[in-house]
Amino acid sequence: MHEPHAKERAPSEQAQPKAEANGAGTSAAPDLGLLRVLGDDGSADPATDPGMAADMLLRAYREMKRVRLIDTRMMLLQRQGRIHFAGECRGQEATPIATALALEPSDWVFPALRESSIMLARGFPLPKYLAQYFGNAGDVLKGRQMPSHMSGRQVNQVAWSSCMATQLPHAVGAAWAAKVRRERAITVGFVGDGGTSEPDFHNALNFAAVFRVPCVIVCQNNHWAISVPASKQTASATFAVKGRGYGVPSMRVDGNDLLAVYRVMSEAIARARSGGGPTFIEALTYRMGAHSSSDDPTRYRAQAEVDLWAQRDPIQRLRRHLFHRGLLDEAKDEALDEALTAEISAAIQEVESLGPPARETLFEDVYAELPWHLAEQRAEVLSSPPFAGTPGSGH
Repeated sequence: MHEPHAKERAPSEQAQPKAEANGAGTSAAPDLGLLRVLGDDGSADPATDPGMAADMLLRAYREMKRVRLIDTRMMLLQRQGRIHFAGECRGQEATPIATALALEPSDWVFPALRESSIMLARGFPLPKYLAQYFGNAGDVLKGRQMPSHMSGRQVNQVAWSSCMATQLPHAVGAAWAAKVRRERAITVGFVGDGGTSEPDFHNALNFAAVFRVPCVIVCQNNHWAISVPASKQTASATFAVKGRGYGVPSMRVDGNDLLAVYRVMSEAIARARSGGGPTFIEALTYRMGAHSSSDDPTRYRAQAEVDLWAQRDPIQRLRRHLFHRGLLDEAKDEALDEALTAEISAAIQEVESLGPPARETLFEDVYAELPWHLAEQRAEVLSSPPFAGTPGSGH
């Protein structure tokens, strides 16, 4: 599968380089070419195939489908007024799931908006994950974080900030700490194409390179920073090439090809863990849905562009590969859909029945020992009748 010719490209693709997809044996630099593994027919290029085991491929497919179904349900719940906000990652499932499969439990993740699913793939319980949309008593964050800003200490995933790219210096700092402590852990930090215009992106790359920290920085280039196309973010040939100026080895990968992303992430993680320093990866992908439940993408992009990228759907591409290898058929795929739908429905039912966080949690997680004045306030709050809608109020 090759990039379309310039005359066939949708508006946001015009800024993309003319370099064709590259595998083994091409002369294109890794930060200018585009590494791919999967062909249109579902076959894998033996020169670039990472050799993922059958059970890992099936797990990746399950995780990607589950994310897609969760996003669909959460957008529906938002439209029904049952949650306040949702930010889906439809069309971008390959990169977070491939990353999750390449990591070890001790590694840390510093996501942007569309990588929270890494938590689920690393074992975070689905009900606790969905509770973060509701901010209720099932939420490990106790309702204090904005929706779609998931995190969990259980799986070493840190909450991102709606201020773009601020998580990258955090990822680099955590990697530096791991290096100083001589720990095995590495960190992965994510940013979108729009975030590369922020100072924190450049600060992070420079610091990571100078101190050779065990960190992988990933730009999910989905072509749109809300309504700003990639062509207005940079004049460079690719986003990956930005790593050259900082001395960070960089590469560009087809972000809708799970096998290709798994290969480059595995290599970058191994390099970081062995003391080789940071890597910068541009994953070329597309945001098929709206930026969030507050956005109307029809106001700034053409449907023809969406239709073009729908043909490169990462889930369908992996599905064709699984069929090609005889690991999946229509009956198994339909059964998987039914099982995932039931799992998600049961989790939503469980979580939505919960009330808000208990009042006393207002005073938790700030001080190791509660100061006297807050202890007095806590006692006063607990001695007062609860407001309607709070735990114990009967509403």
